[in-house]
Amino acid sequence: MIMFSIFLVLIVIVCFLLIVVIMVQNPKGGGLSSTLGGSQQMGGVQKTTDFLDKSTWTLGILLIVLIMFSSLSFNSGNSDIKILDDKQIAPAKTEVPAPATPAAEVPAK
Repeated sequence: MIMFSIFLVLIVIVCFLLIVVIMVQNPKGGGLSSTLGGSQQMGGVQKTTDFLDKSTWTLGILLIVLIMFSSLSFNSGNSDIKILDDKQIAPAKTEVPAPATPAAEVPAK
């Protein structure tokens, strides 16, 4: 249960970082680089866009990996539950009721 809690905290942190990185980007391609200067005179403008793109992919992949590992850690905590084979379970015995005896025939009038 502790491992699942650790994964849950890490997933929340990665989700928050992913939201921040996505919100900084501009959907039209400008993003953070357009706020730093419109021309290519500034040295790190293209590198900023590349960094945001790579960090988005990295955080997305990290989120998927954390979710998979958290599901594995959550399932491994329930090792006390045992699944029985159908062969191990004895079928319930049901008694077949005896056929009803026919009622005495009523003479027809």
